[in-house]
Amino acid sequence: METTKIKKELRMLIEKESDLKVLEAIKTLLLKSELNPSLKGKLSSRALNAEDDIKSGNTFTRNEIDLKLNNLLGK
Repeated sequence: METTKIKKELRMLIEKESDLKVLEAIKTLLLKSELNPSLKGKLSSRALNAEDDIKSGNTFTRNEIDLKLNNLLGK
């Protein structure tokens, strides 16, 4: 696939994405493109795993996060 076609597809996918964690992972990958291959592979893997979790519904609601945080903080 040529570069311009990939960039166009990436722009479209990024515009559709609403999950902040996925967008942050993409940003990290792009900013850290100079990282050593091992670290780059780990970051890519985490981003892909996060995307799979989101697609499969393996996420927490805001209320669930608040409850977990309150329990951790002893509130």
